[in-house]
Amino acid sequence: MKFSSQEEYGLRLLLRIGKDSSGNGMTIPELSDQEKLSEANVGKILRLLRLAGFVESSRGQTGGYKLARPSNEILVGDILTSLGGKLYESTFCDLHSGVESICTNSIDCSIRSLWKTVQTMLDGLLSKITLQDLLGSEEQVEILVANLSEEMEK
Repeated sequence: MKFSSQEEYGLRLLLRIGKDSSGNGMTIPELSDQEKLSEANVGKILRLLRLAGFVESSRGQTGGYKLARPSNEILVGDILTSLGGKLYESTFCDLHSGVESICTNSIDCSIRSLWKTVQTMLDGLLSKITLQDLLGSEEQVEILVANLSEEMEK
């Protein structure tokens, strides 16, 4: 199981924008330089983030990208879904049926149960973590995730 570079870079760009205290927003060249990503890649990801409603852009000399809403209102799960979709979606089995039109395991599938459960657990965790949470230190995020995991086990 892997997360895509688009999801990783999208989160990094949102964090960089969220940390910006200038109030002017950040430009593609600034973000590209600070995150060591190509300007083309930054532009592509920012377009997706803008269309998903996470950032807004303004033109002109003081233009740039800013968060479209407060960082404590932006859920990590929503970001990841908008950039790459979910790990498991209800159409997954339809896309992996082999050479047949319907999967041979469509009636009783233990694998489907596993993926549904993993997705439910991911959704549960990622729906409680905000961009604001990720603006903290690594240690703070580890503590938060550990606490949330404990709550989910109860």
